[in-house]
Parts: sequence; structure tokens; C-alpha cells
Amino acid sequence: MKNGSDLEKILRFLQEAEKLKTVLRHSWLSTSRQESDSDHSWRAALFAMLLAPYLGKKVNVEKVIKMLLIHDLAEIEVGDFPAWKGRPPNKHNLEKAGLKKLIKQLPKKSNKEIFKLWLEYEELKSTEAKFAQTCDKLETIDQHNLADIKTWVKEEYQYNLVHGTEEVRFSKVLQELKKLIDKESRAKIAKK
Repeated sequence: MKNGSDLEKILRFLQEAEKLKTVLRHSWLSTSRQESDSDHSWRAALFAMLLAPYLGKKVNVEKVIKMLLIHDLAEIEVGDFPAWKGRPPNKHNLEKAGLKKLIKQLPKKSNKEIFKLWLEYEELKSTEAKFAQTCDKLETIDQHNLADIKTWVKEEYQYNLVHGTEEVRFSKVLQELKKLIDKESRAKIAKK
């Protein structure tokens, strides 16, 4: 039965994807627990859902949320690369190979959809990809603001104020949100 075997493949993939909950990021939560990739992906998707109506541009929110749910899946295989540390020059290829390894077990249609969404996100050629990447960056900065400043490393003090600056340029609303988040970053740094 084709559906039965497809369901088994999907279940195996979902069980493998559960490992995203164990990939830890440099960020910390407001509760002093280290953030996981799945924590980040969920909140970035929530950013997209809530901010989309304010963009002033037509955007396929379902597609953006899908991008955000899968954008870090490859990190199950390759780990997280904190942006402020600098990324390896072959990051894209490492993640591409990692993602392909993860999704190879999926039914062909699901495999293609996930890979296509991930590639679109990486290539930034659509409004949806630009919006998704912006939500990714803004969520990261805001999460730093929610964490205890003792979890910040020296490099982050300046980096938090520039991270996401390029990505927000396509939307006045997102530029305004970045200014609000930056204001909170500066206030947090000033209190240190």
C-alpha cells in the first residue's frame, strides 16, 4: 500500500527531525535555558504570522512559515554556526548536503517541496524568502534582548545592532521594528 509506506517514511523523517530540538544555539531564553534550533524556528514563524499583515506587500504567509520551519533542519547534521563568529565559506554546501541526507527518506513530493523551499530561502529571490530571512534575524536579536546580558559575549554588543540591517531594507515596517529592537539592545547594554 503506497500510502502506508509514505506514512512510514514521513514518520521516520519526523522522528529524525525531532533532533532539531537538541541542536543548541548560542542564544539563551529569558528563563536561563539555552535556546534550541526548534525554539528559534517556532518563534521566527510566529514573527512572520504576526508581521505579515503590516508589510504592505503581498506575501504568501503559509510559504514563509514553511520556510521558517525548515530553514535550520540541516543543522541536525552540521550544527549551528553563530553568525557573530563568522560562518565557514562552505556553509551553504555543508547545509545543502545535510538537508539532502535528512530528506532523502521522504516521499518524492515532500522531499522536493522541502528542498525547493530551503533553496528559495537561501537564494533570497522572492519576497517570501526575504521576509523569512528578516524574521529569522529579528527573532535572533530579540531573543538576545530577552536573555540575561551575562550570556552575551563581547562581540555581540555591536553585532546585535547591525545584525539584520540588510534584511529589513525591503520593508519600512520591518525597519521600524528593527529600530525598536535596537533601542532595547542599547538600553540593555547601557544597564550592564
